[in-house]
Amino acid sequence: MQKVAIITGGSSGIGKALVIKYASEGYAVVFTGRDAERMKGTEQTLKEGGYPFLSLALDAASETDNQKLIDETIQKFGRVDVLICNAGIGMRALFEDLKLDVFRKLMDINFYGAIYAVKSALPHLLDSKGSIIAISSINGWRSTPARTAYSSSKFAMQGFFEALRTEVMSRGVHVLVVCPGFTSSNIRNSALAADGRSQGESPRNEKKMMSSEEVAERTFKAHQKRKRDLILTFQGKMAVMLNKIIPSRLDKMVYNMMKKEADSPLK
Repeated sequence: MQKVAIITGGSSGIGKALVIKYASEGYAVVFTGRDAERMKGTEQTLKEGGYPFLSLALDAASETDNQKLIDETIQKFGRVDVLICNAGIGMRALFEDLKLDVFRKLMDINFYGAIYAVKSALPHLLDSKGSIIAISSINGWRSTPARTAYSSSKFAMQGFFEALRTEVMSRGVHVLVVCPGFTSSNIRNSALAADGRSQGESPRNEKKMMSSEEVAERTFKAHQKRKRDLILTFQGKMAVMLNKIIPSRLDKMVYNMMKKEADSPLK
């Protein structure tokens, strides 16, 4: 029987690359997005490849929508083998300037969105002895200034998935946490400013970053090997290591690096 992979936030960036990768590897794919118009590009690629899929315009921050995601997946394909919690949004602003509604929005989408999806899918993943894959960030290991809400959401994700892993590992469910470093995607373009408006232009050189397709490729390989963690990019691995051995020095290094971004809010 064909295996089924669910990917949240599959209309662009890493999510879209994951949808295409899993479809090309023989999975029936189900993906979500908030913007039905933007999802059409992913849908067209899947149609051209003749891949079985289901696309659902849903809100990752909605508990009801996440239950609908699982219900419709079961109705169409009858099973869930992989759940990839990828939906997320970024932000950039000093905490002193940040509206708390923006902080809550980040937590609702990035953290609670993953919680809702896992809660609804877990009974089916226990049946299939499947995999749960969390697309986190290096920010889940090392916070960066002007990303307080984003970093908080990723630290919370990693705490949740670490606890969940130890609950389900003896029952055959695999949990992988993927931490990309800077990746070329639209997350910085759509990142929220202090007042909740979209940032617009990326403050970094996207051409020098790891591609979304490489993240998807590496994620799939780690999934097949049932790895526990995947930390991507040399810079990301160095940040995790240095944060363990010279955290105070890294504070200054990170500050100086992030201050160099275009229109940085750091003073």
